[in-house]
Amino acid sequence: MGKINWGRVLLGGIVAGIIIDVGEFVLHGVVLGPEWRQAMEALGRPLQETVGNMIFYVLLGFAYGVLTVWLYAAFRPRYGAGPNTAVRAGFGVWLLGYLLPTLGWVPMGLFPGQLLRIALLAGLAEILVATLAGAWFYKEETARAS
Repeated sequence: MGKINWGRVLLGGIVAGIIIDVGEFVLHGVVLGPEWRQAMEALGRPLQETVGNMIFYVLLGFAYGVLTVWLYAAFRPRYGAGPNTAVRAGFGVWLLGYLLPTLGWVPMGLFPGQLLRIALLAGLAEILVATLAGAWFYKEETARAS
């Protein structure tokens, strides 16, 4: 079993992070932006769209991107290289990073169910596409001749 190629994890993670960040901006900033603003105002907490918050979410997108490619690299010895393994890695990150935290909000009734469903389904598509793209850049290190 080879060692993880961290340079390629970072490269693929950056690619995946760009896709995640663009997807999140389009989904939450453009498509669902008015609904999120309305939901936050209903809680008495107007949405804070500051530069600091935007930077935080961009960095979070890159963290998710690196995490998906790292998980893909870790899965390769067990499941082999390729898109099926990338989908498994992406689904795992979506499950732990998107679905379970969002389900924690449901019993509290903080946000409209339809808003959460759209965000989760779009997030699944986004994370799978990002993981497939990031995994495409991942290659194992080759053994060097002595």
